[in-house]
Amino acid sequence: MSQIEVDKVIPQSGTSVQIGENGDTVTIPAGATLDASNATTTLPSTVVTTTGTQTLTNKSIAATQLTGTVANARLTGSGAITINGASVALGGSTTIATGISWQSAVKTASFTAAANEGYYINTSGGGITLTLPASPSNGDRVVFIDAARTFDTDNLTINANGNKYQGFTSPAPVYDIVGTAVDIVYSGSTYGWLPITDSASVNETPQTATIDYLIIAGGGGAGSTIGGGGGAGGMITATGITFQKGNTMTATVGSGQTSSTQGDTGGVSSLASPGLPGGTTISTVGGGNGGNHNTGNNAAGTDGGSGGGGGANASSGTNQGGNGTSGQGNNGGYSNNDNHGGGGGGKGAVGANSAGSPANGGTGEANSITGSSVSYAGGGAGGSRQGMSTASGGTGGGGNGGNYPSGNGGNGTDGKGGGGGGPNGNGGDGVVIIKLPTADYTGTTTGSPTVTQSGSNTIITFTGSGTYVG
Repeated sequence: MSQIEVDKVIPQSGTSVQIGENGDTVTIPAGATLDASNATTTLPSTVVTTTGTQTLTNKSIAATQLTGTVANARLTGSGAITINGASVALGGSTTIATGISWQSAVKTASFTAAANEGYYINTSGGGITLTLPASPSNGDRVVFIDAARTFDTDNLTINANGNKYQGFTSPAPVYDIVGTAVDIVYSGSTYGWLPITDSASVNETPQTATIDYLIIAGGGGAGSTIGGGGGAGGMITATGITFQKGNTMTATVGSGQTSSTQGDTGGVSSLASPGLPGGTTISTVGGGNGGNHNTGNNAAGTDGGSGGGGGANASSGTNQGGNGTSGQGNNGGYSNNDNHGGGGGGKGAVGANSAGSPANGGTGEANSITGSSVSYAGGGAGGSRQGMSTASGGTGGGGNGGNYPSGNGGNGTDGKGGGGGGPNGNGGDGVVIIKLPTADYTGTTTGSPTVTQSGSNTIITFTGSGTYVG
């Protein structure tokens, strides 16, 4: 092989230099370097064949030179492209939404849906349960339609598969109106699946919670001089009540009656909400006032949640106690002597009668709605003449008796609706307490109630009026 050794080859004329003829192969031996860093290199417009790794820096490549497949890894760090307004790095990846994939087979039995699929449903053969995906991602959608228009006779039930549906985990939504069409999207763990569109014919089973409540009215005040004890505020309790979520419960707490307001009762306490069965308002009756000493002038006890005790009687007659309200309290005791007034009634028992001895207030009733046993709604004790023994208020906040004229009886306990002790003891304020599973507690209240936990339950205690939005 002949060899030419020169330091430089330049064209004899013009600006082009040709090496070899058509069909020749020009070989650059191993170890040699072809340096075109300061020049323009024109590659073929068809195919570039390489063996090994080639690096092209800051050069333009025609589309025809990229025929075939370019490995993703070869593009890493090479820049970015924009897809639907979002920058995606070359060498990276993204998901391009393709919309809802409608399934051609009509669903006639219970099934598990897949994300971003649409379903035609026929329940004419019986009710169907649609189970949603167990591990959905934000933005996943499911669409379903009452294709056979039979949801009214055979319902479609949604199993959220451990996730929330419109913010709740129970009960399972039921679609039971003909022609329902629903498009839902998964929003994340806080609200779960939410409707994008929900046809006007949809009728979903309301979300509910189970609550317990305790409602006590204000206690009655005691009579004056050697007066009877005040009756306890009326007390109502219930357990396992179904409450429709999303509604507001309004708690009204009655004040205890002052002893100077003779012939009256303690304030009414209540719990009202359209979410309670029948849109109910549950009301209690205030405790009855204790009767005054002697005859006439409100000497008999006043009717109430529990009745007030009769005042001491200077004559040979009897001052009767007031009547209690059935299911809320008991009667007050009478007095037929000039030394002691009758005891006010309590939720657990009637007030004691006085036939010449001190008369205790009627006992209250224990309840464990707060997580521990507490007695409420005790009656106030009857008053006693100076130098005589005094009586005790009923367990559950009833005021103790005092001696006339040296001292007044004790006030009923606030938050328990206790009756005031004679003479002149004031009734205690009432209370409204709601208990519900902590999982259902929304935390939305007004009126500054006390909120506590007991096991898996939350207890909301209103000692003043306020609301809870469930």
